[in-house]
Formats: sequence, structure tokens, C-alpha cells
Amino acid sequence: MNLLVGERISIITSKAQTTRHRIMGIVNTGDMQIVYSDTPGVLKPNYKLQENMLTFSESALGDADVLVYVTDVIEKIDKNNFFLEKVQKAESPVLLVINKIDLTNQKELEQLVAEWTKIFPRAEIIPLSASNRFNTEYLKKRIEELIPESPPYFEKDALTDRPARFFVTEIIREKILLYYQKEIPYSVEVVVEQFKETDELIHIKALIIVERESQKGIIIGDKGKAIKKAGSMARKDIERFFEKKIFLEMFVKVEKDWRNRDNLLKNFGYKLD
Repeated sequence: MNLLVGERISIITSKAQTTRHRIMGIVNTGDMQIVYSDTPGVLKPNYKLQENMLTFSESALGDADVLVYVTDVIEKIDKNNFFLEKVQKAESPVLLVINKIDLTNQKELEQLVAEWTKIFPRAEIIPLSASNRFNTEYLKKRIEELIPESPPYFEKDALTDRPARFFVTEIIREKILLYYQKEIPYSVEVVVEQFKETDELIHIKALIIVERESQKGIIIGDKGKAIKKAGSMARKDIERFFEKKIFLEMFVKVEKDWRNRDNLLKNFGYKLD
């Protein structure tokens, strides 16, 4: 997503469920506007949050002009059979991207391509390495060739459909994913309660939501060391994102079982209208 848009729109970690929302990145050129939609990774839901994440992914199947299904050389082909069946029924052109080919060899890659070809005989399979920028320009070219002509959906200077506050929450959540271990990152949601901007700086007050008191203690850490570290990491990235000095305050609040509570999921933007 970030390579295709040319800006850092989606957060990146090696952990599953990093992307939770459907995020649009908009590319404007002299004669073209392309709207990329990055959806959460597909997984069988264990609670309502994941059910809504899957809904975001399924919604893309119905309104996309081109489907880019991203897998890699590590992921098992049958991991998401229930979702693959829906992709197979999609009427839009499908580009099946096999990422991380730098982690395999030619023989194994050819075998993988053959296996995917059996599953998606009408899809164009594109092996690439996003980290090494290998074949990414070809992917862009094929998307540009396949999208149909239509009026632009967004203004010429638009980069995304998301407000500034959203990217603050995502950057903080990324640092929590990177800094904390085990179940902690998956039990966390981030809410921006205050976003005040002046010419000199942006004052941000963020609330970290957890499910249990024990998780609150882990997030804060001994004498507040853990939350200070995560906050410092987040502040630096937020300053780079907005190109302005940031004053960041972070607090922790317990909302028991928030991942299964419809009212909170709606407040956090996980419920489709």
C-alpha cells in the first residue's frame, strides 16, 4: 500500500492483525486518479472485532475495479480457503501478488506459482519483493492498465479518506505492536481525545484502551517506563508525519471485553453503516 501510494499510509509490523481498518490511499497524476484500498488481513473471527475486520475485507470484493490479493512465500495456500472462494467468484480482474520472494529460491517459487495458478487460473500472478522494490513498478503499471475510466472521486490534493486523528491512533498502535509482547497489542485500541494545533505545535491527548487491569499495568510498566518509551517512539513518528513539533500525552483506561461490545466497536469505527 505504502509503495503504491508513495506515502506512509498504513502501519507496518511483522505481527498479524496490524491493519484493522479499511484505509484508502489516493494517487493523483496529471491524467489519472487511483484510489487504493488497504484492507485487514483475512482470518477466521474469534470475536466481534475480527468479524468487523473481515467485513471490511469482504466489502472490497464488491466495489473494487481491480483486486490485488497479496500473499507471500511463507503463508500456507489453504490458510484462508473460506475467503479464497469469494475471491474466485469476483468479477473484477485479479492480480495475485506473491510477496517476499527474496526469502525463497527459483525452484520453490515456480512450484508456488503453479499451485496458485490451479486455484486462480484467470488471475495474473506477480511475484515481487516489496522490501527490495522488485517488480513493484510492474504491479503499478498493470493496475493502471486495468482500471476503467471514470470521474475522480476525490479532490486533486487528497491523499487519503482518513482524518489526521486516525493516523495518530495508528502510529501509537504500531509502537504498541512493536514494543509489547504476547496478547497485549491485540487487546489495545487507541482513541485521540484531544488534537489542538497551533502554528508551533500540535497538542495531542491519547487514550489507550485495554481489556483488563493487568494489561493496564503492563502498558504503563514499572514507574511508567514502558508507556514513556512507547510514547517517545510514537511522538517521533507523529512529528515526521505532520512535520511539526508534537506534545503527546497518553493515558490508559480499562474497558472490559471491548472487542465484543457493539457500542464500543461502533465508537472506534469498526462497524459498517
